[in-house]
Formats: sequence, structure tokens, C-alpha cells
Amino acid sequence: MKMWFAPGSEVPLYRQMGTQIVLAILSGDLQPGDKLPSTRALARRFDIHPNTVSAAYRQLEQENWVESRHGSGVYVRERTPQPMTPEQVLDVHIAGFFRAVRELGLPAQTVREQVARWLAAPPADHLLLIEADEALAQILKAELEALTTLPVKVIAPEACRADRNCLAGAVPLCRPSRQPLVQEAIGVGVELIVLPISSALTWLAPLVSATPGQLIAVVSHWTEFVDTARTMLLAAGVAGDALLPVHLPPSAEASGPDPWRGLAGAGAVLCDVYTASRPELPKKPRRFVFPLLAEATKEKLRPFEQAALR
Repeated sequence: MKMWFAPGSEVPLYRQMGTQIVLAILSGDLQPGDKLPSTRALARRFDIHPNTVSAAYRQLEQENWVESRHGSGVYVRERTPQPMTPEQVLDVHIAGFFRAVRELGLPAQTVREQVARWLAAPPADHLLLIEADEALAQILKAELEALTTLPVKVIAPEACRADRNCLAGAVPLCRPSRQPLVQEAIGVGVELIVLPISSALTWLAPLVSATPGQLIAVVSHWTEFVDTARTMLLAAGVAGDALLPVHLPPSAEASGPDPWRGLAGAGAVLCDVYTASRPELPKKPRRFVFPLLAEATKEKLRPFEQAALR
């Protein structure tokens, strides 16, 4: 930091210093968050008394140019007022929107029409899970219904692409691996909530430690759940003959051999949330229920739930 001082001037040295620091801030030579030299360092550099530097810093702080942080030093203050109320935060976002519109160079009429279309859209009153895999959708729907009071509907991406009216009043959701596909189906400008997925470690370690040498039945009507869980258990050191994969039919009305019969001899059952709710599941073996959705899902959906109640 370069400075010039005239000791014999009618303007006190602390004011000369303060003026030069203000000019440095206004010109951009000093940016918000920049740390100013310590009082002693600045006094030594320009051969002035430390009290002069302290007086300049105090004056700058009173005028809101800098802020003193206890034990850290003096920093250039952020000059842009920070929004305090929800209304002020909204104004900040609206101002940012109009700045972006000016940069796009869109005609005013186009902007008005687009904004009017968004304002006319009905408020979100339900969740819309966009998922092509019906078996997985059934599991995720069961989990979502346990996490929120909002109704949950399911639609395939292709059906959504064919009829965008399905998005009216909806909060679109998808699993992470399907985000690009689903975003393309609903449109780039539509907000898409990507559901956080649980870590396999949440069930793997407790299950393995609680069932040494026991037969573990891995049960689900979603084939990928059974196959993935079996692979993870084998990787964790569970013997192959200690695992009983059970691929269930999608509903109780399905014909064929009873898939539940072999569970009686199992020491534990690992299943998804939907399977755990089915009355056919025997109560005797110890259950380990693995939710596909992470705990963070509830907090992610809460703002939409609260908005729907207003």
C-alpha cells in the first residue's frame, strides 16, 4: 500500500491516511475483505506514530469503511447492504433477474410474457416423482410418503415429455443418475429436485456385525436392490451360501410359487421400505430395512411442504 504524507500540512496525518485508504477502496485497489496492515507495521513503514494509524483506523470504522475483528485485525468492509428481511432478499433476487435480462437483450414484451406465464402457474401442491422403473418408483413413493404430507404422484420421463401439463402444481423429483434425462424431459427452465441417496454403509456394517454365521435373506421386488445388496454383502466377507436372494413379484396378486416361504429359516431379512410394509413379510426374522433416500431428503422437501400450507 503506497501512501504520501505532508507532516507540516494543516490536514492532520490521520486524516491524510484515512482519505488515501478511502480512495483506494473506491478505486478498487482495496477490495472488500482485504486486511489492512497492522498499526505497528504501517507506523514503521511510514515513520509515523502508531497512535496516528490507530486514529485513522478508528475514523474509518466509524464511517463504516472498515471493520475491526477481535484478535485478527482491520478489514475493508463490504459496502453492499446485506438483506435482512425475506422481502429484502426477494428484492435482491428480482434485481439480479433484471440484470440478467438486460444482458440477454430480450425484448420487453417477451420478458413480460414469460414472467406472466410463471406468475400464472398454480402453486406447487404435490410431489411428482419422474421415474421409468416402476419397481423402484414404488419404493421411492413409499419413502416419500413417509417423509412429507404432500401427495406423491409418479410419472415416466417419456410421459412427462409428451404432456408438459403434468408439471402443473408439481415439484418434480428424480434420482441422481437420471437427472440429465429427466431435466431434458421437463425442460431446462423447470426446477428439478434431485433426491439424495443413502450410503450403503448405513445398513451394511450393522447387518454384518449383527448376523455372524446366520442366513441373510435379501428381499425385494426391485431386482437391482437384491443384486446390489448381495454384491455388497459378498464384498464385505459374507459367504455366498449365507445369502438368500428373494426376488418378489410386484404385488400379492401375482401367480406362481410363494416367494415368502423360504424366509422362515433366515436369521435376518434385508429389504426395502416398501417390502417392509407388505403384510406377507414374516415377522419372525430380524429385519434390516434399508431406505434408499438419505435423511437429508426430509429437509430438502420441507420448504415445499411449508409453502403449500401457506
